[in-house]
Amino acid sequence: MHITRTHPDTRQGPAENFTGPVWLDELAAPELPSRLRLFNVHFAPGAHTAWHTHPHGQVLHVLDGEGRVQREGGPVEVIRAGDTVWIEPDEWHWHGAGPRSFMTHLAAVEAAADGTTACWGAHVGDDEAYPAL
Repeated sequence: MHITRTHPDTRQGPAENFTGPVWLDELAAPELPSRLRLFNVHFAPGAHTAWHTHPHGQVLHVLDGEGRVQREGGPVEVIRAGDTVWIEPDEWHWHGAGPRSFMTHLAAVEAAADGTTACWGAHVGDDEAYPAL
């Protein structure tokens, strides 16, 4: 057993992968052979990821606020505190806050053998992310 009492500083999500203010807190990145990665991700209203995939899928658990998630070819879905989303391996998707609400979720992924946790694609436009507005 290992208890971690200190974590890396909060870092801002890089502009090449996110639209709007997003902050990432790495909660877990155990040493090999584990490939688990766990993040607490805070999205400002209207902030969201670019399209991306994960080699082994991703679990999102919404802790606070209201957000949006979409898989390629599917509708934009509203997600709220308490919701859990399973994203299939290599499924193109994006997620983020609602247009007028902060949203915080836990994000769990398993790294590939080469350490890769995500493959990033194009940015998502606001008209695509919030079509009903």
